[in-house]
Amino acid sequence: MEKVRIIEVKESIFADNDREAERIRLQLKQEKKFLLNLMSSPGSGKTTTLIRTIEALKDEFRIGVMEADIESSVDAEKIAATGVKTIQIHTGGMCHLDAGMTEQGLKELGTEDLDLVILENVGNLVCPAEFDTGAVKNAMILSVPEGHDKPLKYPLIFTVCDVLIINKIDVLPYFDFDLEKVREYAQMRNPNLKIFPVSAKTGEGMDDWNSWLRQQVNDWIQ
Repeated sequence: MEKVRIIEVKESIFADNDREAERIRLQLKQEKKFLLNLMSSPGSGKTTTLIRTIEALKDEFRIGVMEADIESSVDAEKIAATGVKTIQIHTGGMCHLDAGMTEQGLKELGTEDLDLVILENVGNLVCPAEFDTGAVKNAMILSVPEGHDKPLKYPLIFTVCDVLIINKIDVLPYFDFDLEKVREYAQMRNPNLKIFPVSAKTGEGMDDWNSWLRQQVNDWIQ
């Protein structure tokens, strides 16, 4: 019986994507542009957190936002109302952005007059974590109502991210959410993970997150 040849397509796709992502990062460094990839599940308060961040930093940096979604442009319209340069990326049913899609978005956005570009990735804790977009840093948002066990259930996203923003701490009294447990579980996956408990609604904790991002952007573009 003839031996069947097995082709590892998934590995090849990721390897090609990783090479393209690294090329994007090198280009961003040369052009002194900082790209942040922001990920979370739907309903975590990602857009609200992003609006708060823009409000805090838009007088210091020229900011652009790429809003990725399967279909709608609702979030892009909210971001555009802040006055920053904004485009909507429709993924055509795909639950993530890869490096090629990100590069296309950067070209459509136009980064010549920008310092900081934020990619608000598709709402999902699984697929976006699998693809390197070429971002300088990856951040994710976990909201209190989602529960503190998510690092155990979705380990990859906690592994690939540089920052964990724990949002909606203003509702901590109403949910069975253990801040110390989520810290423990998340840092089991990634000991270098920076963790910022915040309430995008009230503004609590946002200064620490904004200070971290400010420093990262300045270090990259100078």
